[in-house]
Amino acid sequence: MDEKTEELRDIFMDVAEKGTVTERQQEGHGSLSEVDEAEIAERLRAVVADMRERYDFETGLDDETLAEIVRGFYAGEDDETLARDLDLDAETVFTARMDLHLISEDDRRESSKANGEERPVSSGEDDADAPLSMSTLRDLLAEDADDDTIAAELDADDDTITHFRHVAAAQNRARRASHRFQTAFEDALTDADLSIRLTASVQEDGLEDATDDMETNVSF
Repeated sequence: MDEKTEELRDIFMDVAEKGTVTERQQEGHGSLSEVDEAEIAERLRAVVADMRERYDFETGLDDETLAEIVRGFYAGEDDETLARDLDLDAETVFTARMDLHLISEDDRRESSKANGEERPVSSGEDDADAPLSMSTLRDLLAEDADDDTIAAELDADDDTITHFRHVAAAQNRARRASHRFQTAFEDALTDADLSIRLTASVQEDGLEDATDDMETNVSF
């Protein structure tokens, strides 16, 4: 996970602890947050729709559901949690994330089962302790190598190949697109955080002004 993604995820976790946008809006009797929420959802769906035109998605999920997966991913939710919330299975959520170029650090930590030992993959894409070479796998995928060729070249079991094939393919697509779709998602959600903070600030300022007025009236 890159630094910007991690920072955005931290922001979402902080916002979640303080309540949702709608909850704070209702408490403050305002409407700005509701408008922002709708705009953010629309922006995410627009990015998803743009990706759908360019790529053949493996899942049959609609744009609204995929946008919810984007939000959940940046909020730090794992595939099992998202699957439960969206009434899906975790494998479908994983596949959808790969369609959307949303690769987590955990995706690169698939453990090697060789000799009963677990060797977690670090956040680096080509870590020496990985169960296989991600750079080699990406090259093989770029050459349209079949599963048998990949398995023979990397000496890995079928489950490991299947998992990392999805991850490497998503990395290849993201790189060819210069990560512009991930950037678009992050821009929309960063704007959401700024809007949340501004709305909260306006509400707090309004409360302070009202309090000051009350104190002034009392003094008179």
